[in-house]
Amino acid sequence: MFKNLTINKITLITAGLLGMINMLFFFALGKLSNTQLSVEYYFIFLLLCFALSYWVVKSLLGRFVFKNIQLIYKMIRSTRQFDDNANVKNLREEGFDLKDLDDEVFQWAERTKNEITDLKELESYRRNYLGNVSHELKTPIFSIQGYLHTLLEGGLYDEKINLRYLKKAAENTMRLENIVKDLEAVNKLESDASLDLKKFDIMALTQTIFQELEMYSSNRDIIFELSEPDTSTFMVLADKDKIRQVLTNLLTNSVRYSEEGDKVTVSFHDIQDSILVEVKDNGIGIDEKHLKHLFDRFYRVDPGRSRKFGGSGLGLSIVKHIIEVHNQTINVRSTIGVGSTFAFTLEKAK
Repeated sequence: MFKNLTINKITLITAGLLGMINMLFFFALGKLSNTQLSVEYYFIFLLLCFALSYWVVKSLLGRFVFKNIQLIYKMIRSTRQFDDNANVKNLREEGFDLKDLDDEVFQWAERTKNEITDLKELESYRRNYLGNVSHELKTPIFSIQGYLHTLLEGGLYDEKINLRYLKKAAENTMRLENIVKDLEAVNKLESDASLDLKKFDIMALTQTIFQELEMYSSNRDIIFELSEPDTSTFMVLADKDKIRQVLTNLLTNSVRYSEEGDKVTVSFHDIQDSILVEVKDNGIGIDEKHLKHLFDRFYRVDPGRSRKFGGSGLGLSIVKHIIEVHNQTINVRSTIGVGSTFAFTLEKAK
């Protein structure tokens, strides 16, 4: 009876207790006054007390308590996208378990607390993101302005600096272009998470990207190689264009943080229903304190080195977003002076 308390149960219990107390008081009063009444009178008095108590308690609970419970219940349920009218009807006709209300209030409070925490984190992230975007755009813009103003103020006729400053301005415009392209890519990924899933050979795609990046890698004498024979095939089911972007970003990132003459190796591993892809370099490596932030937007392990080679600071965050959209995982392991390995999984084509 006390396990699932409802308004009706509370009313019955309270009315019964009040009826018993009044009857005992009436019985004691009769004893003190030496008035002897039959059992029927006590029973009738008990029923009258019970009925009166039930009516009073029911009225008070309904007017002052039940209405407030209805409002609380309605508010909680409305935040969970239920039909409010149906909830009020259930509350009246079926009797409402106060323990259910307690549980729902607790769940609602926890959910609201988590939502507030998430909103605060998003607000903090938004401020940092806007600040980072502003900083990343401002740096090349100021550089371009400086070079152009110098040229306009007479440097254009100085053969020692005119061509060099024009090249510097052009490099910064390319950097701006890269940032804008990556921002567009991030926006597109967030607004449209749809995938064009196709079966393709991930190893063949990697070989194609090697050729596309040959000039970029050869400028720094970086060698690309596969750990498997050229005749191997690793068929996956994924969005080919997006995976092309993943591999391109990882390979260019490896080149950026490698020393001249180093090697970047891509390997593939057949693991049950997945294909594990690893991009390994023997470059400068990454300190452990940076690893947990490596996929954050605009996070740079070495800002000077990244900007020198045109990095936007968004490449790895785009990589992670694409892999997560595929419901797969990506991780990184690295040792200073030894190199880094980025590993991600893709669904194996049946």
